[in-house]
Amino acid sequence: MKNRQVGYGIIGIGSIANTHAIAIKACSNSYVAGCAGTTPAKSQDFASRHGCKAYASIDELLRDDEIDAVVVASPSGAHLDCALKALEAGRHVLVEKPLEITGSRCDQIIEMAKSKGLLASGIFQSRFYEAPRVLKNAIVEGRFGRITMASAQVKWFRSQQYYDSGAWRGTMAMDGGGALMNQAIHAIDLLCWLAGPVAEVQGYCGTLSHQRIEVEDTAAASLKFSSGALGTIEASTSIYPGFLKRIEICGTKGSAVLEEEALTTWAFESEKPEDADIRSRLSTNAFTGGSADPKAINCLGHQRQLEDFSDSIINGHEPFITASEASVPVRLICGIYESARTNRPVTLSK
Repeated sequence: MKNRQVGYGIIGIGSIANTHAIAIKACSNSYVAGCAGTTPAKSQDFASRHGCKAYASIDELLRDDEIDAVVVASPSGAHLDCALKALEAGRHVLVEKPLEITGSRCDQIIEMAKSKGLLASGIFQSRFYEAPRVLKNAIVEGRFGRITMASAQVKWFRSQQYYDSGAWRGTMAMDGGGALMNQAIHAIDLLCWLAGPVAEVQGYCGTLSHQRIEVEDTAAASLKFSSGALGTIEASTSIYPGFLKRIEICGTKGSAVLEEEALTTWAFESEKPEDADIRSRLSTNAFTGGSADPKAINCLGHQRQLEDFSDSIINGHEPFITASEASVPVRLICGIYESARTNRPVTLSK
């Protein structure tokens, strides 16, 4: 480790890898040391743009002692192999969402990291913005009273060209799912983080507007949380023009609505002096997220999560989001898929 800076190797050089490289370079405690992809020319181009080494293979990247940690940015169904290789080589691992595409595959990453004494985490950058954290603090303080309903909506639009742009897109083997696993997973993570674990789910999935894909482009689910609260998840890539992701937390003493990174509703039976400031500062969005364009994402959340992960490596503590936490939305989504397949409610393990 150079001067208490973490050297990252990026595995996979698709569009999300560029986001990670920009975010790493913006961190005070990290730098991009190298990259490895499946196409040498693309790897060289990526390395030139981001000032790092291009490696001919993952194995070659992992043999370089300058690599302290890796970002796994390959297609979702390849996350396990990349992560296990990196952990076996003694490297910490930060995996772009989803951690993997099934709970059992997530478990292999979690168990390998534990056995090697290494850190592993999954990217859920939405937790690193101020508004969700303000909302979480209010829940912990009990300001909502008893939470009675908690819901997530991700009504986005993706063109047919989006799915046609890569042979792996829209396949169960490499994508692991559709609107739920790839687009709504950030909102689902927030929902579980804010409202607690889901005990039971009834789900419905359909492919309603896209061709030549194996995954759902529209899904809806009813939830029963362990707390007794009820809720819903709505997810789609078939809704034009696409809307901001939305989280609703409603209780007996207050309600809040989070749209993208803004608190558009913040209402409580008992007001606090800071509430007016919260409504003033956090009621508008600085950007529109990926509702219509998968490349229209901000790097700030990634930067903050990478800084946190690097600090964990440097100072020897758990990251803000552990690999176990990153597996929670994957398990819920797989429960929705199972429910849709069997047309029965599914009880989720605790």
